[in-house]
Amino acid sequence: MAPWKLPLIVAGIAVPIVAGFRLGGPAAGVALGALAVAVLIVIAVRLQPRGPIGRLPTDGDRHLLLVVTRPVDDPDSVRRLVAEAGLDEDGEAEVRVLAPASIGFLDRWASDVEGARRRAQENLVATVAALATAGVAAEARVGDENLVQAVEDQLQSYDAGEVVLVSGRGDDERRTEEAARELGERLRADFHHLVLDGR
Repeated sequence: MAPWKLPLIVAGIAVPIVAGFRLGGPAAGVALGALAVAVLIVIAVRLQPRGPIGRLPTDGDRHLLLVVTRPVDDPDSVRRLVAEAGLDEDGEAEVRVLAPASIGFLDRWASDVEGARRRAQENLVATVAALATAGVAAEARVGDENLVQAVEDQLQSYDAGEVVLVSGRGDDERRTEEAARELGERLRADFHHLVLDGR
């Protein structure tokens, strides 16, 4: 944290409390103090770390993380993905496929994540099988529902030099575009967003 921010935070808490006590008495001072603390808590909760994500591989090999929001199983999509990721030229690449578990609103409130994890695993099985048919061997992982968090978590243990986000038209495009923009800004690895047609 920058040195000038701490005094600002202290002033943001102290000034309303002192002003409340001076102008409205103890009740107003306590109320304004509670409001100042509540505002600071809301701001702190909403802030997310914005530092760089991942480490670049140091072994000289090619490591690729494919993040899929849908199954990539039809032959045209697989050919396009393999070509755009350069996997047809490099059979030596280590590939890991990551599928975020997309949890619905009611499932989140009920803490029922099994359906979302099952759908993510089905996406992975279809995608990895289609890639294998195209001659690309890949590992598979299920990740957090938040795309950026899923990638960040995965890159804690897998040093990828390239990350490719694969989505489709109509796949919650606004949220995917926001995640793609943030990944493009924060990733140390090369980043590419591939949008496929179809379902």
